[in-house]
Amino acid sequence: MILLEPNSYVLEETLLARFNSEKPEVVDITLVDFDNVIYHVQTSAEQRTLLNLSVEMKYFNEVRAYGAESILQREYGDYLVPVANSQYQITLQFNLEQLPSDKAGLAKHVSMLKRNVLASPFIRAFEYWESQQEGAGPLMATHYRENEAIYVQAQQDRVTVIFSTLFQEEVDRVLGRVFLQEFVDARRQAAIQNAPQVFYSSREAPLEIRHLPDLRQDESVGYVSFVLFPRHFADAEVREKTISQIQLFRDYLHYHIKCAKAYMHSRMRTRVKEFLKVINRAKPDRTTAASEKRTASGRYFRPQFRQSAATSPQQVEGEW
Repeated sequence: MILLEPNSYVLEETLLARFNSEKPEVVDITLVDFDNVIYHVQTSAEQRTLLNLSVEMKYFNEVRAYGAESILQREYGDYLVPVANSQYQITLQFNLEQLPSDKAGLAKHVSMLKRNVLASPFIRAFEYWESQQEGAGPLMATHYRENEAIYVQAQQDRVTVIFSTLFQEEVDRVLGRVFLQEFVDARRQAAIQNAPQVFYSSREAPLEIRHLPDLRQDESVGYVSFVLFPRHFADAEVREKTISQIQLFRDYLHYHIKCAKAYMHSRMRTRVKEFLKVINRAKPDRTTAASEKRTASGRYFRPQFRQSAATSPQQVEGEW
């Protein structure tokens, strides 16, 4: 079991290699992250010292309404430039001759771009809770994958986060139910009583989103609800950690489903090999009593087949 990191490791390594390069080169690299996010790292032959990073997020227009642009200005304002290609929604530009001394820190920070953009509905919900307004806050939906979404809503005493996840295969559905039910049952342990409450439903949507149109309600979809209490986001450091961890829930779930399937397949292959060994050992001996003879001392003598006299070594060599 591993814990997934909130940043894009491959993007961090790619940027760091470009930042540390002694001679600027012409590069054109396309990287893919979770949730169908695409990074395009490019330099032109005319301006090799200017490195452009373009990002494609299909859900950017949704998170823009929740304050994603203000987060980009706060975190990457010095590097933001107008988008030149309509395929992308965000473009950062780095002058390789004017980089800060901490190049590794800059590459790490830029690799957190997807996490920071997707954090906007969570930050908006936490700010609504801090304002102590009456009633529930707006329901913020982010369709970060096809037919899957994250719903965030703040209330006076908690923040509810709902994931809708899709299982393409029947085996994934069975394993997904086992994993998700374990999330629900694990909180009963005394050691993790401070963890968020988790609720799971396989077909019926939770009450908070049941009024929304076009919700899938069949065996292939599951809904997981996390109830975050003030202890999970009142402190600034704890808040950032909560956002980073809860964003990766869907990736964490499907990653471990695939790992469980791979482990079961390897165990089945091992068991089949053991069964074949047993079957091979159970094969009867092909020798019969008629082909066995005893010598004068009582030992068994088995005739060995010799090469026919008609086929001499000279004939064999001639054939070759």
